[in-house]
Amino acid sequence: MRIAPLQSLPVVIVMALLGLVGAANAADDPWPDIRAGVFDNRQIAENDGTIALYAPEQAEDAAIVPIAIHLPSNIANTAKSVTLIIDRNPAPVAATFRFGDGFNASPEVGERKLMTRVRVDNFSNVRAVLETADGKLHMASKFVRAAGGCSAPASKDADEALAMLGKMHVKTIAQPALGERWREGIVMIRHPNFTGMQMDIVSRGYTPARFVNLVEVTRAGSLVLRMEGGISISEDPNIRFNYDGSSGDVLEVRATDSNGTKFAGKSLAGS
Repeated sequence: MRIAPLQSLPVVIVMALLGLVGAANAADDPWPDIRAGVFDNRQIAENDGTIALYAPEQAEDAAIVPIAIHLPSNIANTAKSVTLIIDRNPAPVAATFRFGDGFNASPEVGERKLMTRVRVDNFSNVRAVLETADGKLHMASKFVRAAGGCSAPASKDADEALAMLGKMHVKTIAQPALGERWREGIVMIRHPNFTGMQMDIVSRGYTPARFVNLVEVTRAGSLVLRMEGGISISEDPNIRFNYDGSSGDVLEVRATDSNGTKFAGKSLAGS
């Protein structure tokens, strides 16, 4: 079974397709079904040093779990995409990051890092699956102890959150000690990323799902990265990454959410 992209399906359908609606039995392993649905049971090399994943063993807040993915310098320039999976989440595919020439053009940038924040709904393996330009898959995983992240109430009142919807902060940082072309990009988007599982304490009903499903970052018309995301990305999505840059860089960001609302922002030149 091939699973359609998350942004094209309602959350409930995604959950049903993967057979993960309801509490999972601790003895069950959802990974074989996820692997079959997302990767067509393709061979995946595990823990071969091609990709590294960092996450807390015990999350302080299950709704905001920091994740860091590292690609060594000899692999980064062949990176095609990274798929972030949380096995026991209702929608296990948290996001897929696709890389362009603006990300991996220069070997002198060295190791590449990609960081974001996710929701974890139950004690689960978190996986980062890298596809390289030769079509091979490589995986790193980490078991994270956390629960309730997808149903945890938003940190802001829904009306307040919607009033700030789409406000964006984009920044670039240079560090000459790390190389002339080394740059870090930071993209922060104000958005509640409602999961559809959060209860409104006033109405006692569930807040409808509404989440950022696409973020595209470009530099001088060249794609740096494109994120296709779902309900497992934390509210106020935050993406940090280092890339191959130059003096006077401006990062331009386009984003959409599952309601079709579009947002845009850019960094200051040379910031």
